[in-house]
Amino acid sequence: MSRLFGRSRSSDHEEGRWVVVGLGNPGDRYAKTRHNIGVMTIEQLLERAAARFKRHKSGCLVAEANLGGARAVIARTTSFMNESGRSVGELVRWYKTDPRRLIVVHDELDIPFGEIRIKEGGGTAGHNGLGSLVSHLGTKDFNRVRVGIGRPRGAKEAGDHVLAAFSSSERKELEFVLNDAADAVERIIEAGVERAMNEVNTRATP
Repeated sequence: MSRLFGRSRSSDHEEGRWVVVGLGNPGDRYAKTRHNIGVMTIEQLLERAAARFKRHKSGCLVAEANLGGARAVIARTTSFMNESGRSVGELVRWYKTDPRRLIVVHDELDIPFGEIRIKEGGGTAGHNGLGSLVSHLGTKDFNRVRVGIGRPRGAKEAGDHVLAAFSSSERKELEFVLNDAADAVERIIEAGVERAMNEVNTRATP
Protein backbone atom coordinates (compact mmCIF):
# COMPACT_ATOMS: atom_id res chain seq x y z
CA MET A 1 0.00 0.00 0.00
CA SER A 2 1.26 3.51 -0.70
CA ARG A 3 -0.08 6.94 0.04
CA LEU A 4 -3.84 6.46 0.37
CA PHE A 5 -4.21 3.91 3.14
CA GLY A 6 -2.53 2.36 6.11
CA ARG A 7 -2.42 -1.35 6.81
CA SER A 8 -5.47 -3.23 8.02
CA ARG A 9 -6.67 -6.75 8.60
CA SER A 10 -7.61 -8.81 5.54
CA SER A 11 -11.28 -9.19 4.71
CA ASP A 12 -10.81 -12.58 3.04
CA HIS A 13 -13.62 -14.15 5.01
CA GLU A 14 -15.54 -15.55 2.06
CA GLU A 15 -14.67 -18.67 0.14
CA GLY A 16 -12.94 -18.35 -3.19
CA ARG A 17 -10.33 -15.99 -4.46
CA TRP A 18 -10.63 -12.49 -5.85
CA VAL A 19 -10.15 -11.85 -9.55
CA VAL A 20 -8.75 -8.44 -10.51
CA VAL A 21 -8.84 -7.54 -14.20
CA GLY A 22 -7.50 -4.52 -16.05
CA LEU A 23 -9.17 -3.53 -19.31
CA GLY A 24 -7.30 -2.24 -22.35
CA ASN A 25 -6.29 -2.95 -25.93
CA PRO A 26 -3.40 -5.22 -26.98
CA GLY A 27 -0.25 -4.17 -28.80
CA ASP A 28 2.39 -1.43 -28.61
CA ARG A 29 0.16 1.00 -30.49
CA TYR A 30 -2.26 1.20 -27.55
CA ALA A 31 0.03 0.42 -24.62
CA LYS A 32 0.44 4.01 -23.35
CA THR A 33 -2.98 5.38 -24.29
CA ARG A 34 -5.64 6.60 -21.89
CA HIS A 35 -7.88 3.63 -22.71
CA ASN A 36 -5.21 1.30 -21.27
CA ILE A 37 -4.95 2.84 -17.82
CA GLY A 38 -6.71 -0.25 -16.41
CA VAL A 39 -3.96 -2.48 -17.76
CA MET A 40 -1.33 -0.06 -16.44
CA THR A 41 -2.85 -0.39 -12.96
CA ILE A 42 -2.72 -4.17 -13.23
CA GLU A 43 0.97 -3.95 -14.11
CA GLN A 44 1.47 -1.88 -10.95
CA LEU A 45 -0.23 -4.59 -8.86
CA LEU A 46 1.84 -7.26 -10.58
CA GLU A 47 5.02 -5.41 -9.60
CA ARG A 48 3.85 -5.04 -6.00
CA ALA A 49 3.16 -8.76 -5.76
CA ALA A 50 6.48 -9.66 -7.43
CA ALA A 51 4.48 -11.92 -9.72
CA ARG A 52 4.68 -12.79 -13.40
CA PHE A 53 2.00 -13.28 -15.99
CA LYS A 54 1.36 -16.59 -17.68
CA ARG A 55 -1.07 -17.38 -20.45
CA HIS A 56 -4.39 -18.85 -19.40
CA LYS A 57 -6.82 -20.90 -21.46
CA SER A 58 -9.38 -18.10 -21.05
CA GLY A 59 -7.25 -15.88 -23.27
CA CYS A 60 -6.18 -13.62 -20.40
CA LEU A 61 -2.70 -13.21 -18.99
CA VAL A 62 -2.88 -14.17 -15.31
CA ALA A 63 -0.78 -14.30 -12.16
CA GLU A 64 -1.86 -15.82 -8.86
CA ALA A 65 -0.73 -13.70 -5.94
CA ASN A 66 -1.57 -12.28 -2.53
CA LEU A 67 -3.27 -8.87 -2.56
CA GLY A 68 -4.49 -7.14 0.55
CA GLY A 69 -3.84 -10.28 2.57
CA ALA A 70 -6.06 -12.48 0.39
CA ARG A 71 -5.70 -14.91 -2.49
CA ALA A 72 -6.17 -13.16 -5.80
CA VAL A 73 -5.81 -13.63 -9.52
CA ILE A 74 -4.31 -10.61 -11.26
CA ALA A 75 -5.28 -10.58 -14.93
CA ARG A 76 -5.24 -8.49 -18.05
CA THR A 77 -7.23 -9.01 -21.20
CA THR A 78 -5.42 -9.64 -24.48
CA SER A 79 -8.41 -9.07 -26.76
CA PHE A 80 -9.63 -5.67 -27.87
CA MET A 81 -11.72 -3.70 -25.42
CA ASN A 82 -15.11 -4.42 -26.97
CA GLU A 83 -14.42 -8.19 -26.91
CA SER A 84 -12.99 -8.42 -23.39
CA GLY A 85 -16.07 -9.95 -21.78
CA ARG A 86 -15.61 -13.34 -23.39
CA SER A 87 -12.18 -14.00 -21.85
CA VAL A 88 -13.06 -12.45 -18.49
CA GLY A 89 -16.23 -14.55 -18.33
CA GLU A 90 -14.23 -17.70 -19.01
CA LEU A 91 -11.65 -16.71 -16.40
CA VAL A 92 -14.26 -16.11 -13.69
CA ARG A 93 -15.93 -19.44 -14.44
CA TRP A 94 -12.59 -21.26 -14.42
CA TYR A 95 -11.81 -20.01 -10.90
CA LYS A 96 -15.45 -20.45 -9.80
CA THR A 97 -15.41 -16.85 -8.59
CA ASP A 98 -18.63 -15.07 -7.69
CA PRO A 99 -18.84 -11.89 -9.85
CA ARG A 100 -19.16 -9.94 -6.60
CA ARG A 101 -15.50 -10.87 -6.00
CA LEU A 102 -14.48 -9.57 -9.42
CA ILE A 103 -12.74 -6.16 -9.54
CA VAL A 104 -12.48 -4.51 -12.95
CA VAL A 105 -10.12 -1.56 -13.41
CA HIS A 106 -10.94 0.72 -16.33
CA ASP A 107 -10.68 4.25 -17.70
CA GLU A 108 -13.54 6.66 -17.09
CA LEU A 109 -14.28 9.71 -19.23
CA ASP A 110 -16.75 11.23 -16.78
CA ILE A 111 -14.19 11.52 -13.98
CA PRO A 112 -11.42 14.17 -14.05
CA PHE A 113 -7.94 12.91 -14.78
CA GLY A 114 -6.22 11.55 -11.69
CA GLU A 115 -9.31 10.90 -9.59
CA ILE A 116 -10.36 7.40 -8.56
CA ARG A 117 -13.88 6.17 -7.88
CA ILE A 118 -15.04 2.77 -6.71
CA LYS A 119 -18.42 1.51 -7.88
CA GLU A 120 -20.37 -1.63 -7.03
CA GLY A 121 -22.51 -2.80 -9.91
CA GLY A 122 -24.51 -0.33 -11.99
CA GLY A 123 -24.57 0.64 -15.64
CA THR A 124 -21.80 0.87 -18.22
CA ALA A 125 -22.10 4.54 -19.32
CA GLY A 126 -21.35 3.48 -22.87
CA HIS A 127 -18.00 1.89 -22.00
CA ASN A 128 -17.53 -0.89 -24.55
CA GLY A 129 -15.37 -3.02 -22.28
CA LEU A 130 -17.89 -2.94 -19.44
CA GLY A 131 -20.72 -3.62 -21.89
CA SER A 132 -18.93 -6.73 -23.11
CA LEU A 133 -18.38 -7.91 -19.54
CA VAL A 134 -22.03 -7.47 -18.60
CA SER A 135 -23.06 -9.39 -21.70
CA HIS A 136 -20.79 -12.36 -21.04
CA LEU A 137 -21.08 -12.45 -17.25
CA GLY A 138 -24.85 -12.09 -17.39
CA THR A 139 -24.76 -9.61 -14.51
CA LYS A 140 -23.80 -6.03 -13.66
CA ASP A 141 -22.97 -7.00 -10.09
CA PHE A 142 -19.20 -6.74 -10.14
CA ASN A 143 -16.89 -4.12 -8.65
CA ARG A 144 -15.27 -1.36 -10.68
CA VAL A 145 -12.27 0.82 -9.97
CA ARG A 146 -12.88 3.77 -12.27
CA VAL A 147 -9.73 5.70 -13.12
CA GLY A 148 -10.47 9.20 -14.37
CA ILE A 149 -9.08 10.31 -17.71
CA GLY A 150 -11.38 13.32 -18.18
CA ARG A 151 -13.28 14.36 -21.27
CA PRO A 152 -11.55 16.00 -24.25
CA ARG A 153 -11.54 19.75 -24.58
CA GLY A 154 -12.95 21.55 -27.57
CA ALA A 155 -14.14 19.64 -30.60
CA LYS A 156 -11.99 16.54 -30.08
CA GLU A 157 -14.00 13.32 -30.25
CA ALA A 158 -14.15 11.08 -27.20
CA GLY A 159 -12.93 8.10 -29.25
CA ASP A 160 -9.83 9.99 -30.34
CA HIS A 161 -9.24 11.16 -26.77
CA VAL A 162 -9.26 7.70 -25.18
CA LEU A 163 -6.98 6.24 -27.86
CA ALA A 164 -4.44 9.06 -27.58
CA ALA A 165 -1.36 9.15 -25.38
CA PHE A 166 -1.40 11.10 -22.14
CA SER A 167 -0.41 14.75 -22.29
CA SER A 168 2.97 15.83 -20.92
CA SER A 169 1.36 17.23 -17.76
CA GLU A 170 -0.63 14.02 -17.25
CA ARG A 171 2.48 11.89 -17.65
CA LYS A 172 4.06 13.72 -14.71
CA GLU A 173 1.17 12.59 -12.49
CA LEU A 174 0.56 9.15 -13.98
CA GLU A 175 2.72 7.18 -11.54
CA PHE A 176 0.79 8.62 -8.59
CA VAL A 177 -2.54 7.91 -10.27
CA LEU A 178 -1.61 4.29 -10.90
CA ASN A 179 -0.49 3.88 -7.30
CA ASP A 180 -3.78 5.29 -6.06
CA ALA A 181 -5.78 3.00 -8.35
CA ALA A 182 -3.78 -0.02 -7.16
CA ASP A 183 -4.37 1.07 -3.55
CA ALA A 184 -8.10 1.20 -4.22
CA VAL A 185 -8.07 -2.38 -5.52
CA GLU A 186 -6.25 -3.60 -2.43
CA ARG A 187 -8.56 -1.66 -0.15
CA ILE A 188 -11.62 -3.37 -1.62
CA ILE A 189 -10.03 -6.74 -0.84
CA GLU A 190 -8.90 -5.72 2.66
CA ALA A 191 -11.95 -3.88 3.92
CA GLY A 192 -14.84 -4.72 1.59
CA VAL A 193 -16.29 -2.65 -1.21
CA GLU A 194 -18.62 -0.51 0.89
CA ARG A 195 -15.92 0.72 3.25
CA ALA A 196 -13.50 1.20 0.35
CA MET A 197 -16.09 3.29 -1.49
CA ASN A 198 -16.65 5.45 1.58
CA GLU A 199 -12.93 6.10 1.93
CA VAL A 200 -11.88 6.50 -1.69
CA ASN A 201 -14.93 8.27 -3.11
CA THR A 202 -15.16 10.69 -0.17
CA ARG A 203 -11.50 11.56 -0.54
CA ALA A 204 -12.04 12.38 -4.21
CA THR A 205 -14.95 14.73 -3.49
CA PRO A 206 -13.93 18.43 -3.43
